[in-house]
Amino acid sequence: MKLFLPIDFLETYRKRSFLLFFLFALFLSANAFAQSQVTGVVYDEQRQPLPGVTIKEQGTSNNTATDADGRFTLRLSNASPTLVVSFVGYTETTVKVTGGNVEVFMKPDAVTLEDVVVIGYGKTKAKDLTGSVSTIDLSKTKNQPVADIGQAMQGRAAGVQVVAAGEPGGNVTFRIRGTGTIANNNPLIVVDGMPLNGGLNQLNTNDIESISVLKDASSTAIYGARGANGVIIVTTKRGAKKDGSTLSFDTFTGIQSAANQVDVLNASQFAALNNEMLTNGGLTPNPEWTDPTTLGTGTDWVGALFNPELMSSYTLSYGSKSEKSNLYFSGNYFKQKGIVLGTDYQRFLVQINSDTKVKNAIKIGNSLKLANDIKSRGDYNIRNTLLANPTQPIKDETGNYTGPEGNPLYSGDVLNPIGQANRVESTTKGYNLQGNIFAEIKFLKNFTFKSLGGLEANFWFDRTWSPKYSWGPNVQANSYLYQGTNRSITLLWDNAVTYDANFGKHHLNVVAGTSSQENKFDFLNGSIQKFASDNTQQIDSGTLLPTVGGNASEWAILSYLGRVNYDYDGRYYLTGTIRRDGSSRFGEGNKWGWFPSAAFAWRISKERFMENVRAVSDLKLRFGYGVTGNQEIGNYAFSSSYNTVLYNFNNTNVGAVVPTVLPNSNVKWEGQEQYNIGLDAAFLKNRLSFTVDGYVKNTNDMLVPMSVPVTSGYSDIYVPSINAGRIVNKGVEFSLSSKNLTGAFQWSTDAVFSYNKNKVESINGNTPIITGSTGLNSSISLIQAGYPVNVFYGYVTEGIFQTQTDVNNHAVQTAGNNPATSTAAGDIRFKDLNSDGIINDKDRTFLGNPNPKFSYSLNNSFSYKNFDLSIYFQGVYGNDIYNANRMYTESMSVINNQSTAVLGRWNGPGSTNTMPRAVYGDPNGNARVSDRFIEDGSYLKLKNINLSFTLPKDAFESVFSEARIYFSAQNLFTITDYSGFDPEVSVSGIDNNVYPVTRIFSVGFNVIF
Repeated sequence: MKLFLPIDFLETYRKRSFLLFFLFALFLSANAFAQSQVTGVVYDEQRQPLPGVTIKEQGTSNNTATDADGRFTLRLSNASPTLVVSFVGYTETTVKVTGGNVEVFMKPDAVTLEDVVVIGYGKTKAKDLTGSVSTIDLSKTKNQPVADIGQAMQGRAAGVQVVAAGEPGGNVTFRIRGTGTIANNNPLIVVDGMPLNGGLNQLNTNDIESISVLKDASSTAIYGARGANGVIIVTTKRGAKKDGSTLSFDTFTGIQSAANQVDVLNASQFAALNNEMLTNGGLTPNPEWTDPTTLGTGTDWVGALFNPELMSSYTLSYGSKSEKSNLYFSGNYFKQKGIVLGTDYQRFLVQINSDTKVKNAIKIGNSLKLANDIKSRGDYNIRNTLLANPTQPIKDETGNYTGPEGNPLYSGDVLNPIGQANRVESTTKGYNLQGNIFAEIKFLKNFTFKSLGGLEANFWFDRTWSPKYSWGPNVQANSYLYQGTNRSITLLWDNAVTYDANFGKHHLNVVAGTSSQENKFDFLNGSIQKFASDNTQQIDSGTLLPTVGGNASEWAILSYLGRVNYDYDGRYYLTGTIRRDGSSRFGEGNKWGWFPSAAFAWRISKERFMENVRAVSDLKLRFGYGVTGNQEIGNYAFSSSYNTVLYNFNNTNVGAVVPTVLPNSNVKWEGQEQYNIGLDAAFLKNRLSFTVDGYVKNTNDMLVPMSVPVTSGYSDIYVPSINAGRIVNKGVEFSLSSKNLTGAFQWSTDAVFSYNKNKVESINGNTPIITGSTGLNSSISLIQAGYPVNVFYGYVTEGIFQTQTDVNNHAVQTAGNNPATSTAAGDIRFKDLNSDGIINDKDRTFLGNPNPKFSYSLNNSFSYKNFDLSIYFQGVYGNDIYNANRMYTESMSVINNQSTAVLGRWNGPGSTNTMPRAVYGDPNGNARVSDRFIEDGSYLKLKNINLSFTLPKDAFESVFSEARIYFSAQNLFTITDYSGFDPEVSVSGIDNNVYPVTRIFSVGFNVIF
């Protein structure tokens, strides 16, 4: 049988068969190539094979690493593959594959040594630094779920102590190389060339390009009277990293919770304690609590105040770069609901930076930050929540908040803390602008002139609304409203000429300039009570007890500055700086001050005798000395202060102006001189590098309160400051970075260690300065010559009296024979330091030091293919904390709830030697300031652990150029002996109702289009 087909059909079939055959052959050949491979060898600049080099096929996840002989084999997926070759200490190289075998020659890269570091009024390469400057590696902090960059800086720079703030919207506290004064210790923060009046929470972390911390006087002297506490220089982004434009979106959402809770007694335990306490105090116990076990667990006040809450951040940014101009624009929204009831923080930020080359020799630009933040907090009180009566419900049957009812001897007097936190509305709304415009002109051959004009405008509005209430016997009959308006305007004008030239092996950089800055601040506030309706919450609507207040102040500073940097052949470096400041904060004879510095560096690794020491990549020795000042003493310390008063004269109220503060026209700058010696070293082609610095920082002419006799007619409480103190800080700083493993699997380590010893050498006479108090009219810490700043002061305990015989044989503490009103068995034995047989104020002594002996951190980063993992530990050692909360929660003297620690209280001879008896009124003063409440504040925290995954480019190349998802845990766990919420309390070391630092679990996403 034959099949006949039309001629045209046969022709069509023949052509299609040929086409299919051709496509099939092409597919086979392409597939054959896809399964092909490339081999090769990677050499260094001296044609020595490099082991451990990463070889990756561009646009794919294919990668391998060279063996011990520098050889590699890599299977290829693309028809026209390109290899990306990278290795620590060398510049990344791309190689187009045209055959089956390739040779790759890599060029050395000085890595961080060539990085540009921003210093005062200029930039320099890291390798050319002569002073002590730390830079924050932002690649290690970019995925931390923090409200501001200050929190992420914790532990990242040697010599920089950062104490986190737990409350939403709070600013971190910085101490650079210890506490150098009893006045303002905050460092100067400079953002894009302009000093910042507020904190770093005004900045969006994603907008920051670099952070430099100037620590020694040779670095900070360029800032003169404002550099004594160190300088933090922040530079924000100014465009894309390469020509073209990018659009980025970054977001994260996290859940916050308290890292630790303080356990308190339940209702049954509370009732049993109070029955015992009243009985020991000679009083009748509550007849309703004859069987405390029937009360059960009762109200969990602490659980009602602390709740897991969300925080989130969203940033959209655009950057562009071209030969003529750069542009960066971003918008950020951040919201944090606090873990404590009634606390909340929101922030809106816009950043606009640009610069344009008008001509090759002329560049103009601007930096602009606009911020609006809203900080809300009710009338929360963490300590009162711990003390609240657990037998009292939060609300009654009608849904109203309860107040402690009945006999206060049985119910206590702590007002409902949950009702207070929800009832009171307290908010601060801020509107902040910080911006500058600049022009930069290059002229002659090596000269550059830059003029920068800046403005910072801060407006914030405070409002507190406290509505009336009736909670049982607790009544506030009238609603209360307070409103305040604050305004701060700062103007800046900087001008600088820079000369930069090379003469053979000589390099010279000279900066000369002026700086002028002025600030004006004013505020107006008022309050009133009793409103016809609580719906009309305006000052005009109140009718009772109106108040009004307001004031204004201003300051200005004019400066002349100069700096010379010289180096010969990259071996010998010399830096000299001088600044002359004139400040309005000082009297006529002391307005001006000189602040010089000098530094020398020797790059030993460039000497001929080091040529054959190939293991050493860089070795540099640094010496520095300088003098800086501190003008943060208030605006009118040189003049008298006057108050207005009313007095009765002939039955008529007459106004008068009364001097209150004695003038001191001789007040002058606090001068701080600092010596620094440092060593920078890098080994094994920069795989291992470290920096070590040692310093002595002397604060001379420190401002301390003057002793003013009452007979002078001036106040002996509000007194002027005089230059009569001295503080010394000595320390050692060490930072290390290593690239432990390279290749397909990478592992790097960064370690930081900081040691500082602080000592007050003199103050005004022998009278100590009280700096800390509990609110119970008893001091906790003070400043005294011969001791560290803010040392704790009080009584020394020697255990518990077990019998009345022990009491009789010891110095008299509280005289008498009645255990309800005098010292008895079960009370704390205090040490009779002066052996006079009486325990009184003369037996107080120095108990502890809130300043850490050293701080440290350790970061390990791992990378394999598209996965990155970082594990960051941070800690401090050797500091003491005065847990003032325990003075209340372990007093066992009034009808307040107590911590579960009192379950181990004394109840008979031999029962305990640490926790005293429970007795109403505490006749022995067991809760007085003593070493009983001092605890070891050392801790080690897993500060952050971050796992990220970068999506393969070839899967989404048409949509975006880079995308990453990450999971992060902040403050995951803490190893500490401290019994409070968290050992990160204020720099004073006193934990008194401190908002705790939170634990955060978050997920984030970054994408670049």
